Parts: sequence; structure tokens; C-alpha cells
Amino acid sequence: MNFEKIEKIPTRKGFGEGLVKLGEENQNVVVLGGDITGSVLTSFFKEKFPERFFSIGIAEQNATTIAAGLALSGKVPFFASYSAFSAFRNADQLRISVAYNNVNVKIGGGHSGVTVGPDGATHQSLEEISFIRTLPNMTLIVPSDYNQTKKATVAIGRMIGPSFLRFGRSAVPSFTSQETPFEIGKANILTEGNDVAIVACGTLVWESLVAAEKLKKEKGIKARVIDMHTIKPIDYNTIIDAARDCGCIVTAEEHQVHGGLGGAVAEVVVKNFPVPIEFVGIPDRFGLSGEPEELMEYFGLTSNTLINSALRAITRRDKGFDLIRHIKEINK
Repeated sequence: MNFEKIEKIPTRKGFGEGLVKLGEENQNVVVLGGDITGSVLTSFFKEKFPERFFSIGIAEQNATTIAAGLALSGKVPFFASYSAFSAFRNADQLRISVAYNNVNVKIGGGHSGVTVGPDGATHQSLEEISFIRTLPNMTLIVPSDYNQTKKATVAIGRMIGPSFLRFGRSAVPSFTSQETPFEIGKANILTEGNDVAIVACGTLVWESLVAAEKLKKEKGIKARVIDMHTIKPIDYNTIIDAARDCGCIVTAEEHQVHGGLGGAVAEVVVKNFPVPIEFVGIPDRFGLSGEPEELMEYFGLTSNTLINSALRAITRRDKGFDLIRHIKEINK
């Protein structure tokens, strides 16, 4: 992969284009807007299918319950806003009206993570994975680039059941192609290796690929990079295989380390094949205002942090092996 010639495209564009594709194939697809259609690019759908677009205003709770009613009447409703609002301001409605009733509502959470940049802490949603993945019946997807976001949008529109799609505002590397497979609940293994596994989602997938390339060139370490785009239902088998084959794991996400992807992976590993895990993410704090690249660097959401975390995980694994060998020697 030529890391210097990768085009950068916002994942929100994939969401907007995915909605249009769904609208073309299914007349029951409708979209609800909350006065920020241009920001989350539901404007694409509005321009193509104005008769199937409904502006609800700044009223996320109402939009969610209206979407539930539309779903119960046979429509396939999408509602999108900033994740800070579409996941939390309407938390009760998501939990009861949507998840509890298991209705076919699709929620888009835009402007997630610190790559929102200057909007600052109030708009940098860093906790929604922790919340959304605990809701029964809910599917949660965190795509890594533009192409994958478009595929994920179409996929949740075709499936039956409530789902939440997390995407961002800033342009990020678009490294997958139209041919790259996407299946809900099935992770993509992007690089092969048995020295350490890096399990990532969203923007950190690209950083993981960069880290893997550096580890190989500079340390001779072969990292298995896993794009865990679906947080729920999570791909148990791919995680267990990684733990068994590599003996240590690093998780990476543009989200709180508590309860996010790292927590989901740890739950699988502890129950099935315990190995050392290092967690890369936001360290239990709110975000800051700044440029996206500056904030990613400030919070350690970079390939360099991943490299150091991978080396720590390998060291912990090897110390464990040494201890086991020592105990065996003593018991001879």
C-alpha cells in the first residue's frame, strides 16, 4: 500500500451517498433531519427524494419516536445528527421506543470523536460506543473510511432491526475499495501476522496499518491488523483466533478506553483465551478544541502510540512465557 498517495474523504460523505443508494432501491426508506442536514449529509437524500425527507427541527427525542412510529408502519426510517445528540440527548427514546420494542429504526451518529476538531468537548462524542453496545437488539457499526461507511449504511438499511452507525466530519484516508468485502458482524483482517494483533475501528484502523508497516520495517515484527467495524454483534471467532495465534492484543479507537471497543474485545478474550491487552483510546476525560490532527496527536491516537503499545503487549506476553518456563523448571 502506498501510504503517501491515499485520498482523504470524510466518512459522512459515505453515509450521505449510502442513503441515496438505499432510496433508489427501496421506496420505503425515509430520512428525518434535525436542522443539520448539510453537516451529516442527509442533504444528499433530501435533494434526491424531497418527498421522503422530513425536517423535525432540533428535537432529537421527537425524531427518534417519530422514526419508531414510521418503522411500525412499514417504513425504513433513518435519523441522523451529531452523535453527542443522536446517542445521548435521546437516550431514553433509543432505549425504550427503539431497542426495547425492537423496531427497524436506523440512527446515524455523525461528528464523532476528537476529529470534530474546533467544535470542542461538548460536540466530541467519545462515549456512545459504551452506551449503544449495551442496548439489547441494537447493531452498532463504526466504519473506518468513506467506502466502508457507504457499504455499512446500505447494509443496515437492508437488514431488519435497530442499528446505530458512527461516522465523522473530517476527511480521513480512504484506503478500502469498492471491492473490499463488508459484512455486518464479520471483521476484516487487513494484514497477516502472528507477533501481535491490533484490533481497531474507525479512524484508528488507518493508524494501525501505518503502525504495522513501521513495526515490520523497523523491528521485524509482523502485526495482524483487524478492522473490527462491527462492535455489536462482535466477531468472536476472529478475536479468539488473534489471541490464540498472537498471544497479545492492542485495541485502538477514537473513543473512551472504558467500555468501548477495547472493553468489548477484553470481554471476549477473558472468557475464551486470556492474553495481555493494551488499550489505545481517550483516557477517561473530555475532549478539547483544536485541529483534528493536533487532537489526535495530543490524545495519542497515532501510529507511534500503537507501536509503543504493541511493544508493551509483546513484552508482557514474553514475560508470561518466561514465568511459565521458570515454574516448569522449578517443578521438574
